[in-house]
Amino acid sequence: MYKDNLNKRIYSSIKKVVKNGPRDLHIPALGNKELQNINICIKENMVSSIGRFTNEFEERIKKLTKAKHAIAVTNGTCALQLCLHMLDINKNDEVLMPALNFIAGANAVSALKAEPHFIDSQIYDLGINTKKLDIYLQKILIKKNGVNYNRYTKKRIKVLMVTHIFGHPCNLDEILKLAKKFNLLVVEDAAEGIGSFYKKKHVGIFGIFGVLSFNGNKTITTGGGGIILTNNNRLADLTRHISNTAKIPHKWAYRYSHVGFNYRMPNLNAALGCAQLQNLSKFITSKRKLYLKYSSNFKNVDKVSIMREPLNCKSNYWLQTLILTSESHRERNKIIKFLNDKGFRVRPVWDLINKNRPYRNCQKMDLSEANMLEKKLINLPSSAILGEKLN
Repeated sequence: MYKDNLNKRIYSSIKKVVKNGPRDLHIPALGNKELQNINICIKENMVSSIGRFTNEFEERIKKLTKAKHAIAVTNGTCALQLCLHMLDINKNDEVLMPALNFIAGANAVSALKAEPHFIDSQIYDLGINTKKLDIYLQKILIKKNGVNYNRYTKKRIKVLMVTHIFGHPCNLDEILKLAKKFNLLVVEDAAEGIGSFYKKKHVGIFGIFGVLSFNGNKTITTGGGGIILTNNNRLADLTRHISNTAKIPHKWAYRYSHVGFNYRMPNLNAALGCAQLQNLSKFITSKRKLYLKYSSNFKNVDKVSIMREPLNCKSNYWLQTLILTSESHRERNKIIKFLNDKGFRVRPVWDLINKNRPYRNCQKMDLSEANMLEKKLINLPSSAILGEKLN
């Protein structure tokens, strides 16, 4: 009786919020400006990696984030791969990253023949559990000539990849403090974090590199696309160079200085992004109002809660998230099935990356918190249009 009643109460609360809006997890809000920009690309015959919109998109992202450099590429995964490549990550390395995460980060590491090394999370912000990680690193790290190595695998550990889950900024003060203590470089996977701020600074600009994503399900979209943020002039220049084909400038000769990746964002995608950026503040305002709607409608539903932004943060609330209690989490899959059968395209959080076939044998610390979070989290319909009417 309790289980059926909880399902119905959750369903009723979601229905009051969504009403006649989209029941999908997250759909893009597209309009006439997007069509106008795409038509400009077609009329100017500039649809690939050369065109004014790609440069304009980068400049607008720089203005938003206050990053010194923004380099637009084809997606967030290749952006992460390129960042790690610039930091000389290779087959002799392990990269520390949360197990509670989208698989893109692990795939970027693997593309460079390096190995993801999975670390635990915490309920407060779904970010890295720095207290557990501190103890863990003291145990496994040894230092040779100022370089960290895993005492058990003998592989180098120089990068800590940080992820802002569902757009909620994690505790960057504690993470940066830990990184400094162990001489680790921080790469921010802020793929979900466009428009999210930690202590009034945009996420993605705290580490040596940061990455944003603009996939079709993100707060704003370029169809497919990502961007690399950095304040390091030298790294920015070389990253931009090899994000193309690393061609040496010349009027007619085709000569190259490095192995190039040809990851540059096409003008067509950037045109979409420029139009989307004009409405970013509206989208985020709407999504924050959507959080208030969900929070209000779930306040009297026991054994569940709606995740709220951490203290000292402003979240874009990319995906609204239902948190089940220890009493109700065993019913997660039944709740998800019940809601999907009713037409609401809710989803669980991702399976921990280390549970997927390609990564089962990778190094990992105790993941007890991440394992519990995996059982408790359900993402709800989160399209910006649900928060308020968008003009």
